[in-house]
Amino acid sequence: MARVHRFPHLRQDAAASLVVFLVAVPLCLGVAVASGAPAELGLITGIVGGLVTGLLPGSSLQVSGPAAGLTVLVYQAVDSYGLPALGVIVLAAGLLQLAMGALRLGRWFRAMSLSVIEGMLAGIGLVLIAGQLYAAAGLEAPAGGVDKLLGLPGAAADALAGRETLASLAVAAGTVLVMVLWRRLPGPAGAVPGALAAALLATAVTAAFALPVATVEVQGLFDSVRPPGTDTLGVLTDVGVLGTIVAFALIASAESLFSAAAVDRLHTGPRTRYNRELMAQGAGNTVCGLLGALPMTAVIVRSSANVHAGARTKASRVLHGVWLLLFAALLPSVLALIPLPALAGILIHAGWKLIPFRGLVTLWHGQRGEALVLVVTAVSIVAVNMFEGVLIGLALSVVKTAWESSKVKLEVTDKGAGPVQVHLSGNATFLRLPKILDTLESLPQDRPVELDLTALHHLDHACSTALSHWAERHSGTDTPPVRLTTR
Repeated sequence: MARVHRFPHLRQDAAASLVVFLVAVPLCLGVAVASGAPAELGLITGIVGGLVTGLLPGSSLQVSGPAAGLTVLVYQAVDSYGLPALGVIVLAAGLLQLAMGALRLGRWFRAMSLSVIEGMLAGIGLVLIAGQLYAAAGLEAPAGGVDKLLGLPGAAADALAGRETLASLAVAAGTVLVMVLWRRLPGPAGAVPGALAAALLATAVTAAFALPVATVEVQGLFDSVRPPGTDTLGVLTDVGVLGTIVAFALIASAESLFSAAAVDRLHTGPRTRYNRELMAQGAGNTVCGLLGALPMTAVIVRSSANVHAGARTKASRVLHGVWLLLFAALLPSVLALIPLPALAGILIHAGWKLIPFRGLVTLWHGQRGEALVLVVTAVSIVAVNMFEGVLIGLALSVVKTAWESSKVKLEVTDKGAGPVQVHLSGNATFLRLPKILDTLESLPQDRPVELDLTALHHLDHACSTALSHWAERHSGTDTPPVRLTTR
């Protein structure tokens, strides 16, 4: 009876943990393979997300693990600095997250522009889809996002020319089709996670028909653990590595905390404590770094599955880590049966869901400035890289906000006789200075001007100086003076 009283929701949490486990397995494997890392490293990150981050305070129901949102950045890091350096980068990013949480910076991530975040995810989705289309055909993808997109026609021609590539494409296409249609199935079958069902069906078809497609390479769970050695610490002197660390920490933190806000809207339980959740994510990434695994973030797909499956406490996310550990340790041979094109199909589907098509249409009709920020961020990530693309999006968002907050209204009253009256209201900043000066310089030079500034909420230094200089020029020896009225 004591155990029942201590864990009153154990039955619901255990059932939910199994659902999350089934959702997590194919995604952990797919993210790892797409990141250029051994498949087991994805499972290790999922295990740490359950057993370490899951036990810490912060958010009660959201689930952490390797995420499609970081795939492109991880792949770039592995490609540029090598797999041994990944542990150092993730470790440093985790320590940075811990520091940000200790400094109580978690709540500030809630102030980030949602359009930048959605644009970041859209850019990641585009690059992820483009890269996984090559993997679906068993071809090697180019490094850059633009090169991936431009190379797709040639890759399609190569894929259609070979039997093995066609078989690989068929498996990937079938996987995507099963995932799209599976959730529409009625009854108990529809309750099975679509990604798991698609992976199982692809594995069964590949084995039954002996299709010539590549499968997951298995190294063993413990053989895949690669703690960073002292010889890899030298990469921290590289400016590019430091930028990657900052990108890992900021993007993983933003995605986790935005996910926490979304998960809080799905349930009525305890609300997320953002600074503690940031520290929990930092602790998880620190452990992942020590194990040489992939970085983690909270994942909305697994988190929403956890809530919808009836989870009531954090026990569900901890138990899902236990199931991942038992699966990876006891059934490693199962991994070797999974076809790589199936994992590519799962990630193509995940990348598609990262692109907010409906949200973009809504923004375009209601707030075109926000829609522009979203599109520019996504295109910048494809054209340049993840970190710089996000910086470009943030800069554009700041400029847009400054432009919108500096609205100024000019009213000119000219009765034909007497002084010309000019009233300025709103916020006069340097961004609106050209409009203000154009209006003032178009006024008659032979008439006195009364410039009323009392209705201005804000007058910055640039506008104040420019108005003073204009008044001096207008009030020359041969022209009537300008009368300035201020508060």
